[in-house]
Amino acid sequence: MKAMTAMKAFCAASILTLSSLAMAEGGGDRVYGRMMQENQQAMEQYALENGKAIPEVVHYEYGMNLDVQKVISTTQANKTCGVAPSRMTYEDSAGKINTLEYMVMGTNCPHGS
Repeated sequence: MKAMTAMKAFCAASILTLSSLAMAEGGGDRVYGRMMQENQQAMEQYALENGKAIPEVVHYEYGMNLDVQKVISTTQANKTCGVAPSRMTYEDSAGKINTLEYMVMGTNCPHGS
């Protein structure tokens, strides 16, 4: 059973690595959509394996109070120059799993002189 879980984790990591390569080559919205879907599936599996409720995705709003006790997963940083979605899945102080989607600026923007 643990070998199967390790294999699934390896496959998920491989898929995310390939996704980041596609983003570097201008993969666009499809890549982000696929990355978010893969993250959701991985978090559903994590919840089931840990006997917890499957988290619903909540979209961040300015001023939200977050109760983050343990970060479980974050999606990779946007490697382009632009705003793109990202997700963080975490456990709160009650042990409930939460997934938060928010927008982040890319890390590959040219710097002015």
